[in-house]
Amino acid sequence: MGRRTAATQEPETPEPAADAPESRRTSPWPATNIERRPLGLLVPYARNARLHSDAQISQIMASMREWGWTQPILVSENDTIIAGHGRVMAGLRLGLGEAPVMVARGWSDSKIRAYVIADNRLAENASWDREMLGSELSELRDAFDLSLTGFTTGEIDAMTVTDLPELGVAYDERAAEQVKFIKCPECGHEFPR
Repeated sequence: MGRRTAATQEPETPEPAADAPESRRTSPWPATNIERRPLGLLVPYARNARLHSDAQISQIMASMREWGWTQPILVSENDTIIAGHGRVMAGLRLGLGEAPVMVARGWSDSKIRAYVIADNRLAENASWDREMLGSELSELRDAFDLSLTGFTTGEIDAMTVTDLPELGVAYDERAAEQVKFIKCPECGHEFPR
């Protein structure tokens, strides 16, 4: 991992192993230079397998209205979009003129094609700490429009319900002593009545 120097605050790029295949070599970090480019010049990658529904683009638009443009678009040296197709579509629908971009300089066609897939798939491999998420949503519920999080009202309600009615007797040793059982005549297993 590269060190940051006090003067530039940019990470150093480690040298790749001379015999490493291209797919295993460390590449220069495109994020060291963020530029602004007109949205109309950015070209969607023709073989992008990721689909964006109108509903999702509307969610991205709402997010951009609230927080602004928080993630640059990754483009090739000829301005083909590598990552950020949904953000570009949302920006165009919002009537924005330009976007922050990072240019993946020196990337081969195969490296670009593989990253288009990886960028979309790797995020899907994450999971949620549902308890932590529910806690965060509960605490934000009265202070923020949670529809901007991308979760539906039903999903939010399911994760934040804390005032459930008491169902039956709370379990403790005394309650266990009061449970009556019935025996199944077929298998002999005992079930609580």
